[in-house]
Amino acid sequence: MGAQSGKDLLIKIDMTGGGQFQTAAGLRATRISFNAETIDITSLESQGGWRELMAGAGVRSASISGSGVFKDAQTDERAREAFFAAETPMFQVIIPDFGTVEGAFQITSLEYSGSHDGEATYEMSLASAGVLLFSAI
Repeated sequence: MGAQSGKDLLIKIDMTGGGQFQTAAGLRATRISFNAETIDITSLESQGGWRELMAGAGVRSASISGSGVFKDAQTDERAREAFFAAETPMFQVIIPDFGTVEGAFQITSLEYSGSHDGEATYEMSLASAGVLLFSAI
């Protein structure tokens, strides 16, 4: 994969619960990270004293974060509704020249800020809330 434009990494939220995804407007910076906890099964019999991990075990998770400026009342309202209702709507993350990750996420942080001589901005963080599906491009 060659160099990609950061603006092509998109976070989309299901607006209706029926698969109608819309890009979270105004985002300037986006990030997704995948995590896998390990289960250490090392014992006195472990060859050479090397750590052993249990294959296929442990908790897998993903987190998404984004920050930007207000541009679209619909996606902002949907994010606020999901946060205050503690919903886990479906999200899509489009990773350029890689694929799409889709699944339920809970908005764990929603922050608003602004200064007297600048634009109002927001930041949000999301945590995976179930199985994630990956579709390669």
